[in-house]
Amino acid sequence: MNLEEKTINSRTAYEGKVIDVLIDDVVISTGQKTIREVVKHKGGVVIIALKDDMNILMVKQYRYPIKEESLELPAGKLDENEDPAVACKRELEEETGYVAQDWKSLGYIYTSPGFCNEKLYLYLATNLKFVGENPDEGEVLQTQEYKADEIFQMIKNGDINDAKTICAMSRAFSGGF
Repeated sequence: MNLEEKTINSRTAYEGKVIDVLIDDVVISTGQKTIREVVKHKGGVVIIALKDDMNILMVKQYRYPIKEESLELPAGKLDENEDPAVACKRELEEETGYVAQDWKSLGYIYTSPGFCNEKLYLYLATNLKFVGENPDEGEVLQTQEYKADEIFQMIKNGDINDAKTICAMSRAFSGGF
């Protein structure tokens, strides 16, 4: 059975700095017409920065939409048409002050494919060197270091609920690297 949905019409309901919202008229595989609301996002990168002592760099920051602090892996948005392999290097340095000599792609994830096209590219960064933090305007971050087993315990305990962090850690450590 073909599950593909065909767009008949698409209109932009909102254009923002980070997202756009589309309202699409579609025909589903049964022939029925319906509406899909789609959040468009340029995508981003998530970095597991593994130091020589096997500590992983994390960032703590206040997340306004959820009104609380969140402990996460370093991450950031892609600029327009930016190569994720370039963005991950920029974001690691901006958020943690580290640069990495070695990089390995861990694939990508879709954060909420039911309504959003956001695609996050996951990377493992090793052979790190501290060069100094340079956060984006409006970003306040605390860099912290944890062992992988500590991070997995915080995930298990519900202290880390950030989906991109949980997915990246799972992807990196489920089959080794």
